[in-house]
Amino acid sequence: MFKLIDPDHSFYRPLWIRLVVVAVCASWTAVEFTAGSETWGFILLAITAYTSATLLVFYKPKDPAAPIEAAPASESAPVEAETTRDERP
Repeated sequence: MFKLIDPDHSFYRPLWIRLVVVAVCASWTAVEFTAGSETWGFILLAITAYTSATLLVFYKPKDPAAPIEAAPASESAPVEAETTRDERP
């Protein structure tokens, strides 16, 4: 199944993040309708409906008892470029 948002990603586990994402979409929808742009308003209304359904209504975490884990240090640390020097005398 095609998903625009991956609700299983660890970023969406806290409720407040999911609420902020839906609130931002709803706010931008209101801005577009207030500005008189009905086409963009309806597009964003569909996006708001999709995000609220995906992140709030049908959201089921994989393992609710598992703690939220941070990314391992190896993934979050910047990769240092390996430099090679020519060892000719």
